[in-house]
Amino acid sequence: METSKIIRNALKIVFPLVLGGLILWWMYRDFDWTGLWAALEGGMDWTWMWLSMPFGVLAQVLRAVRWRQALEPLGERPRLATCVHAIFLSYASSLVVPRVGEVLRCGVLKRYEGTPFTQAVGTVVTERMVDSLVMLVLSALTVLLQLRVFSVFFAETGVSFSELAGRFSAAGYWVTGACLLVLVAFLCFMARRLEWFSRTRGLMRNVVDGILSLRGIRNMPLYVFYSLAIWMAYFLHFYLTFYSFSYSEELGVMSALIAFVVGSFAVLVPTPNGAGPWHFAVKTVLVLYGVSESDGVMFVLIVHTLQTLLVILLGLYATAALAFTRRRMPAVEGLSPVA
Repeated sequence: METSKIIRNALKIVFPLVLGGLILWWMYRDFDWTGLWAALEGGMDWTWMWLSMPFGVLAQVLRAVRWRQALEPLGERPRLATCVHAIFLSYASSLVVPRVGEVLRCGVLKRYEGTPFTQAVGTVVTERMVDSLVMLVLSALTVLLQLRVFSVFFAETGVSFSELAGRFSAAGYWVTGACLLVLVAFLCFMARRLEWFSRTRGLMRNVVDGILSLRGIRNMPLYVFYSLAIWMAYFLHFYLTFYSFSYSEELGVMSALIAFVVGSFAVLVPTPNGAGPWHFAVKTVLVLYGVSESDGVMFVLIVHTLQTLLVILLGLYATAALAFTRRRMPAVEGLSPVA
């Protein structure tokens, strides 16, 4: 039992690294590395690159502010600094094991603020739902504005929705849907029957409370503003880097928006910080806009590397800051928690 668990945990670390590494090897197998050093030394405008970095920090800080706001309806008021450090650390840890940061940041709040872990997880689930909605709306608008470019992108990457859809008959769709419904019904039935469900009912209730915390937010317009501002900061973090290179500075905001949207979906592939899939997706968009293959590969390598280094530095800072952070003592009846 322990051996199988160790193997599964090892695979969670090794598989994303191997997948990302294989994609990067395939992209850079014929890369001229001497050209990279030339670009770093004098072939790019570092001013715009440095100007883009504060927006990467701002996006994470805004995410911490929004998270703190979502916790308030649950009666939790963690210190903002702890929330910020938890976010910094979550992004850095996800470079090692993709998606582990979502759990880690809830653990940080539990450790230093006494916030119930399961309720914090519920707010993170809500947060991801809101982010997904924002990205879907942004993607829909971008596709509508640049439909021709996206059709070319799918053709270049070998994605044909008509061919995929054509493989299913009407009966096939009905059978697939019925099987999914049966599977869901079976899982629900088993969950109610199994003994462990009754023991974890309180845990599940806390998670649900966290998910539903959105209903109790006092200032919803401010929450919506934070949600939009987070993605605006992410976009500026990416877009300003276009002005660092002569071959991308004239492409315009729409080309950057398309590359941003495509890259945001590419990072859903479980590799550290999207390494590999993000490189390929963004490079393909740049090539569609007339950037040469070699320049596109150079662009994604430099931008992704520097942005990843920023995430690492923020994670190291958060680790050091948390080491000097005083834990809040559990509240005693009639007394307030020690700050």
